[in-house]
Amino acid sequence: MKKYLLLFVCSLPLWLNAQLTATLTINTNKERQAISPYIYSTNGQSNDRPENITGRRLGGNRMTSYNWEDNFSNGGNDYINDNDNYLPWNAGLPSGQYLTPNIVNSAFHDTSLVMNCSSLITLPMAGYVARDGNGVVSSAQQAPSPRWRQVVNKKGSAFSFKPDTADGFIYVDECMNNLITQFGKSYTAKGIKNYEMDNEWSIWNGSDPLMHPNQPTIAEAISKSTSLAATIKRMDSVAYVFGPVDYGYNSYLTFQNATDWSSYSSYSNFAYAYLHFMKHASDSIGHRLLDVYDIHYYSSAQGLDNSSTLEVVDGGNNDKGVAIARMEAPRTLWDSTYVENSWIGQYYSPVAYIPAVQYGINKYYPGTKIAFTEYSFGGENDISGGIALADMLGISGRYGIYWCSVWGPVNQYWGSGFKIFRNYNGKKGSFGDWHVYGNTNNWRTSSVYASLQSTDTAMMNIVVMNKDYDSTLKATVNITANTKFNKADIYALTKTDTLIHHIGSITITGNKFTYTLPTQTVYHFILTDTTSVTGFNIINNDDGIAIYPNPSNNGVFTVQITNYELGITNTIEVYNMLGEKVYSTPFTIYNSPFTINLNNQPNGVYFIRILNKDNSLISQKKIIKVQ
Repeated sequence: MKKYLLLFVCSLPLWLNAQLTATLTINTNKERQAISPYIYSTNGQSNDRPENITGRRLGGNRMTSYNWEDNFSNGGNDYINDNDNYLPWNAGLPSGQYLTPNIVNSAFHDTSLVMNCSSLITLPMAGYVARDGNGVVSSAQQAPSPRWRQVVNKKGSAFSFKPDTADGFIYVDECMNNLITQFGKSYTAKGIKNYEMDNEWSIWNGSDPLMHPNQPTIAEAISKSTSLAATIKRMDSVAYVFGPVDYGYNSYLTFQNATDWSSYSSYSNFAYAYLHFMKHASDSIGHRLLDVYDIHYYSSAQGLDNSSTLEVVDGGNNDKGVAIARMEAPRTLWDSTYVENSWIGQYYSPVAYIPAVQYGINKYYPGTKIAFTEYSFGGENDISGGIALADMLGISGRYGIYWCSVWGPVNQYWGSGFKIFRNYNGKKGSFGDWHVYGNTNNWRTSSVYASLQSTDTAMMNIVVMNKDYDSTLKATVNITANTKFNKADIYALTKTDTLIHHIGSITITGNKFTYTLPTQTVYHFILTDTTSVTGFNIINNDDGIAIYPNPSNNGVFTVQITNYELGITNTIEVYNMLGEKVYSTPFTIYNSPFTINLNNQPNGVYFIRILNKDNSLISQKKIIKVQ
């Protein structure tokens, strides 16, 4: 009897556990722009310090009906339409302070100051606020009724620190006067710099049906926000005004299918129409009314879990399909080649949300900034959520977003996503404050963001992500820079735990290195030149004012003010060694960075004087023009 040897060969897919490759390109001479410090902000749900946050927003549905005079608000559809003192209770204030005027806003800002954060405070605009704390408001008591007080922007008489709580009104300018009296105006060290005009306007009838039962119209939104913005600017002319607080993509498109959308549809979307009309109102009044276009972004991307298709913002589900979709979802914000699995991707691709908004700004209201005052990709308890959040922070720096505040407590992997940018070494080591060009040949599996430090003469930060669920990533990093970097210190966030681990350091030769990243990781490389100082060279930056390059071989210098606590700067003056003024220009910290040109002056030493609005001296620095 013959015996046969049976050999079974299993052929595995070639991609399984294969190593991926990516080429990353960094150029410190391209796309150089300041990164707003406020992209590392939260919504105030966490007072934790390890994440080293920079801004805190006091917003959400409750603030729509917040009565600053005695701190009552209405729960709307979130909580049984209840008039109560939830806001001071939730803030942890003693019950004896519940009726202290404006205590919710002032206590919040006090905490921000202690944390060295800027505040974004919400002011009411929908029309009414809660009058009492007497419980559920019935359908028969919808506004206007004795359970509500009307919002009026201008009081028209003397302000009081003890407002009349017996009348039927609250006054927004009196609320602001209360805060300005306590903290100063926005340009002072403790002043509130940012004000948001209410919350998610297009769905007031859904979130607060007894306060605003009818669906808002676009005409109403333009009229009310123009009036409120004018009041804010009248009270504090350089405070930043945020609107229209879009709740989501359908608000951006048609203001939630507003009944008067047909009157504005020629603008392609609500955002463009709103920007145009706010620009027109600003021109009519003689100064800017809207500073920041305000967006809420909860990703609609979907991934397949073990049994069905779920949105990635369902943070409790981290099955492979959901996690993969979550890590790719931030691409919808900028990548015109990406089509996410959602109704947005299906019907509106290519989305490229940020460039689309920026296009409308450039066309209809130039100079307006962009904010994401609420956002989430879910996954706070999974590495995929940490990667998505870190990607959002990198994207915000790359695209010049002014403010970005995540919704939800900043802990678990979300906290790690912050720390890899803001406190990678436990000593507040942070990503640089100057974005420079960074690109990858495969944005699906990798992300890369690069920056320079305005306070260090030979340092560059590169954050690299391996977003692939199964495979390691061999990344080759090619750097174009004036500085020859020779060392990289490495910190990493991995799926093992939520800690940021110090991996060690590597040697760099010829401004090029290769490194292999494990699956689902975020690596932070801190590059230094330990032998020389060239390129991004700054003199005397201890006051938060950077001037570079210095020396300059063509007489062109850039002035960057990184300390946003300074007041309004009226003037920059340049003097030669004989004390003669050779250059002068008006300047504000809000259009920093700013270029001055001395190419018509002889080589030598000059002094730049930076003056405050009252012509007092803020800073004087020495600059050198060479051949």
